[in-house]
Amino acid sequence: MKQKRIMTIQDLSCFGKCSLTVAHPIMSAMGLEVCPVPTAVLSTHTAGFQNWTYRDLAADLPAIASHWKSQGLTFDGISTGYLGSEEMIDMVTDYFRLFPEAVKIVDPVFADNGKLYPAFDEKYAKGIARLCAAADVIVPNLTEATFMLGEKYVPAGYDEQYIHGLLRRLGELGCPVAVVTGVIYDPKYQGAVAYEAASGRFVQYFRENIDVSFHGTGDIFTSALAGAVVLGKPLEQALRIAVDYTVDCIKTTMPDREEHWYGVKFESCLPGLIQSLA
Repeated sequence: MKQKRIMTIQDLSCFGKCSLTVAHPIMSAMGLEVCPVPTAVLSTHTAGFQNWTYRDLAADLPAIASHWKSQGLTFDGISTGYLGSEEMIDMVTDYFRLFPEAVKIVDPVFADNGKLYPAFDEKYAKGIARLCAAADVIVPNLTEATFMLGEKYVPAGYDEQYIHGLLRRLGELGCPVAVVTGVIYDPKYQGAVAYEAASGRFVQYFRENIDVSFHGTGDIFTSALAGAVVLGKPLEQALRIAVDYTVDCIKTTMPDREEHWYGVKFESCLPGLIQSLA
């Protein structure tokens, strides 16, 4: 059987267990041939560290795409994470155009907890919404979904009708499948809800809500989901794989959360991820 191939476009934080540092090993463990496209290189991620280094690699992206195209390379999937600028959004849009055969999975990565990340504004949110319109699967959190739709963020107390309404409007952007993460109807449970625009079908999966925050868990969820989607798993199974793996990573890290505040021990949970693909 031919090995499936996915490119992943996002930054590389050399220390900190996020972005390419988790996407590459997770999707490789799932059996995919992973081709990284680093948008920037940082010494560490930016949450909790001081005086980190940063080198922008945006200028290299067009040449990488051009060279791959000239070599006749094809891809079964493209997964994107943190991009960082409207210029980068345009470059990724070009990748989508150059490799139309690929399933395109976009994690917007620009806001959380009701607020934009410091580097972004509402113009960027509109730009990433245009990229989402060109994707096959999008994976915003609740904050990102509301910003892209120009709606008020509701932090808690919402119901299924509210989430389904958001998902329908996300589908109207043009993407066939929208997934909203971090959904909590009941404080005991947290999960993700997906919507298939063509069928109007909703799919959801929840696990116990662990009231703790670790950097990089969104990247871990998207990596597992993207890997499952590109492997051809049904949406229900892909959602379950991604939620279960993310929760297992958090639970494994909890006993050492003070030492591992910068990220979760995703490596220890890879055997379980592999078994979940059966």
